[in-house]
Amino acid sequence: MPRPIPADLRPRLPSPLTEVDDARFARHGVRLLLKRDDLIHPDLIGNKWRKLAPNLEAAHGRALVTFGGAYSNHLRATAAAGRLLGVPTLGIVRGQELAERPLNASLARCTADGMRLHFVDRSTYRKKNDPEVLAALLDATGATDAYVVPEGGSNALAVRGCTDLGRELRGHAEVVALACGTGGTLAGLAAGLAPDQRALGVCVLKGGFLEADVRALQQAAFGGPRGTWQVNDRFHFGGYARVPAELASFADDFERRHGLPVEHLYVAKMLYALVVLTGEGAFPPGTTVAAVVTGAPFGDAQSSTSR
Repeated sequence: MPRPIPADLRPRLPSPLTEVDDARFARHGVRLLLKRDDLIHPDLIGNKWRKLAPNLEAAHGRALVTFGGAYSNHLRATAAAGRLLGVPTLGIVRGQELAERPLNASLARCTADGMRLHFVDRSTYRKKNDPEVLAALLDATGATDAYVVPEGGSNALAVRGCTDLGRELRGHAEVVALACGTGGTLAGLAAGLAPDQRALGVCVLKGGFLEADVRALQQAAFGGPRGTWQVNDRFHFGGYARVPAELASFADDFERRHGLPVEHLYVAKMLYALVVLTGEGAFPPGTTVAAVVTGAPFGDAQSSTSR
């Protein structure tokens, strides 16, 4: 049987749900709620806890290996989990060139929490899910017996873990929106919502691949599609970790209006999308929209301009 999650990893659940008064929504007859998943746990913030917790149980105390870019929230969360659990962690980082540079604040936090970093070139990173490439990476890093958590933490276990997010929002909103990277949270959220609700995923990466990935994750987790959901890829602002001045200004303004420090790489793009879509009439008057706050600001990741 999986080991129980220790006290240091216990979350604050259900996360708070609060209404905000914002004229940009009110003038169109739309209510905005904030689902504060950023308050679940101080180190495993938001959807990172929901996705990692079932994988940590399944790991049975084994070392953890996972993947991410230079500003990966998932890498930081995995490193923190390793520290709290007392298990080794290895992060395979996209970008061999980063090995020769000083660590940014995000990667420095990973190493401070005990994570060993292994940098790989981008071509190898793209092939990390190929069984032979993965086996070679694990062999080269001395991690052949480790438990592998995929990039972003998105696998069938994680998707099932995120269904509780949908269940917590049943009866509260017609539309539930969140920012999406790898799609695991959206796949689980949609499955947990009531039949009269729909999930809206705002993609923070460009490429148009997310719908297929969400379908594949639901297939792996549930054996087929679940819930009503859609992906909007209009608001990636050029790709992952791209934060132009317009987006940064929007995030700062939202903080001044509502006292919520806005994480730029994911949450700002989702909130910006909701303001634009509301102005375009995407939500009929009387609609309540719940925006899932999946992360909190962290260091220089806030102003990154490259993936």
